[in-house]
This record gives sequence, C-alpha cells and structure tokens, in this order.
Amino acid sequence: AVAAYRLCDRSAEKLFGTMNDYQEMGEYLMSPGLNLVEKVGVEPFAGDRQLFVDLNQYLLLVGVPTNMKIPPECLVCILPGTIPQDELILARCNRLLACGYTLAIDGFPLQYPACPLMDLVRYVILDFASPTYNKQMKAMLPHLSTKKVIISNVPDQDAYNKLLAMPNALFSGSFYSQPITRGAGAISPLKINALQMLNLVNQDDVDFTEATKILERDPSISIALMRFINSPTVGVRRKISSIKNAVAILGQKELKRWVTIAVSVTIAQDRPSEIIKLSLVRAKFAENLSNAYELGMFASSLFMAGLFSLLDVILQKPMPEAIKEISVDERVSQALVDGSGPLYDVLDMIYAYERANWDKVSINMLRNNVTPDAISTAFIDALVWYKQLLKSIDEEGEESVPGAVSGDTPDPDSSLDGPALRPAPALGTASLANSYDTADASPYA
Repeated sequence: AVAAYRLCDRSAEKLFGTMNDYQEMGEYLMSPGLNLVEKVGVEPFAGDRQLFVDLNQYLLLVGVPTNMKIPPECLVCILPGTIPQDELILARCNRLLACGYTLAIDGFPLQYPACPLMDLVRYVILDFASPTYNKQMKAMLPHLSTKKVIISNVPDQDAYNKLLAMPNALFSGSFYSQPITRGAGAISPLKINALQMLNLVNQDDVDFTEATKILERDPSISIALMRFINSPTVGVRRKISSIKNAVAILGQKELKRWVTIAVSVTIAQDRPSEIIKLSLVRAKFAENLSNAYELGMFASSLFMAGLFSLLDVILQKPMPEAIKEISVDERVSQALVDGSGPLYDVLDMIYAYERANWDKVSINMLRNNVTPDAISTAFIDALVWYKQLLKSIDEEGEESVPGAVSGDTPDPDSSLDGPALRPAPALGTASLANSYDTADASPYA
C-alpha cells in the first residue's frame, strides 16, 4: 500500500555543469518542484496522500513553503540531516509546525549529540544504501517508539522482506517493481483468458466481431472496458451502453487501445496497486514524448511499451518469457526485452526520470535534442491523465453499466473500484517525473 509520495526536483542541482555563484544562490532560493505543486496542486503527484518535499536551509529561512498557496496538511517538509540546529533554524521549524506542516529529516544527525530537531520531526529517513546506515539505525533505535522511520533505497524484495519486522516503519525503493529473473509457476486461468484477449485485439488482422463475442463472455473485462470507454478521459459524446456499440463508435484503433488498458488492469489485480499506476503513467508518459523524440508515428507503440514495461512483475516471469504471452510489435519487444531499438531511448528516459537520476536524464536529453520543458510537461500531463482516468472510473463505478454484458448483472467483486486501481496507503517518491512506492510495514500495509 502507498502512504505518501516524495517529490524530487532539480533544486540546487546543476543540469549542464557549474554556474556562477549568484546563479547557484538563485537556485538555492528557488524550488521548481514546489512552484509546480503550487500551480497544479498536490493531487496529480500524490492523490489524497501527503507529499514529501525537500527544503534546504535557505528555502526555510526565506519562508518556503509558508509563503506559497499549498495546503499545509498536504506537505511533509524534509530537512537535510546536515542542517544547522541553531535558534533561528529551530524557530523556523516551530513556525512550520504551528502552520500545520509536518517535518521529516533526511538522515539521522549524528553530528549533533543533543539533537533538538528530533523533538520536532515526525519522520526520519535513512538511506539503506548509505555506508553509515547501520550506525544511523543504531542511533535511531531509542526513537522508534515516537518517530516513524522511512528506509529509502530498499533494492529488492529480499531486502524488503528482511526489514518488514521493523516496527513503525515505511520503506521506499525499487523493490516492488524489480525485474523478475525466475518464473514463479503457472499463470492462473483468469490471467490466461485475459492474455488470450490481449493477443486477439493486438493482431494486425483482428476480427472485432469475434473479439466482441469474447469480451461479452467475460464480465470483469467487459465492465472494466465500459467504465474506461464512458469516462471523460476517452471523450465520447454519448454514453456507450454495449460492447457492440463500443466497437462501432470507437473503431478498431481506439477500441484496441482501451481493451488493452482494461485487460492489463485485470491481469495486474493481484499485484501491488502501485504497479498498475506505474504501468499506466509510463504508458501515457511514453506516448506524450513521441513527438519530442521524433517518433510520432510510433506513439501507439510507445504507449504499449510503457504499459507492458512491468509485465514481468505482473506475470511473475522474466520479461523474455512474459512478452511471449502477448502479441506486440517487434519494436515494443526490442525495447522491453533487449533494451534496444527506436523506442528504447524514451523508456530509458522514463526509467531515469522516475528515479531522479538527473545525470542520465541530462545525457538522454542532449543525445536526443529534447528540452527539460518537454519532459516535465509530458510527465505532468501523464499524471493528470491518470488521475482523471481514476476519478472517472470511480464516478462511473457508482452507476450501473447498462448492457455491459448481455443478460448479466455486474459482479461487484470484479469491478475496478477496489484497490486494484486505487493507490492505497504507503510512502512513495515523485520526481517531477517520479512516482516511487514505499510499502507501509504497519498493519494496513
């Protein structure tokens, strides 16, 4: 489950090398990430969860974020572990608390034996990959009953499983979406049916009459598809009341797209909810980048590549095996299996952007002559698209779906209103392109 998200931006980082002193100070006194949050709101980044944001001492001293129009209850302000703990800093921190903000500290401040800041913060973030992790964790132990520890950079599922016994903890890292290197056994019959549907609709010479018949025999996929198609995100002018009408009105290209989304959500329902979110955001992010990378003619292939980028995690099979379960074009297969081909630069950008690996992002942009604005706009649009999709599905779920399945009553257990599409409580990261998961080790995890 996802409890929160962390926003990673380029504040005080250099995109193309060293700057003059006054320019560097200007960056320290700005927070592009927070400026964007003030403009578009917290919801596109974190939904109804809290958003963790980094503050350096300069931002703190000039009044950020109290001088911004962002609801304080939505933000957790992260202070660096090296921040001075003098009277002025402590006074500013107390002011943030009085205004309704929550405080966190990034790294246990070992250099301050008394550590007055520990009395003010609710969260302490410890980097699992840091050489001083064990020393910091030892210092943290006396505070575990009153503070929540967040262990970042948890690398894989094995490490995560070993940490789960820790009380009052959250975890972040790539452990939940690590590529699968060994198969986990047979695929369930329900997934087999869904995969057969994916294969059918993604064939070049698909028979949509036959596809309609198969869809109508599967209540869960039919209901999911009807909710997608009737959402404002799709933009049809009148309500579509049956699969047959959907085929007639949308046409093969759009129907193929929305059947693929609906089926992909269905086969991922037994995986963590963040897997579904990440797959959908990657799909739209990749599609949005098609023109910037001069791949406009491959926009639909980029969408599929993003959507299936976690297929190995969803099916619990190595990607070369997982991709054989569905019909995709050679370009998508090359990008996902071999890390090559015309589409891979876009996926490589998305992976680096999610992890806030700005050096790799910069190299990718320079090599492909892509601007930072094009990347951040494509990502924000993908987040907004996902949130609109989620909202419209929730709203549609409150109504019946007439004619979705001839003669059948929608099965509430097979709807998309549950945790399968809704990110649940835990901690995650959001760079201006990054949404990382953090599973909560408390009982609701």
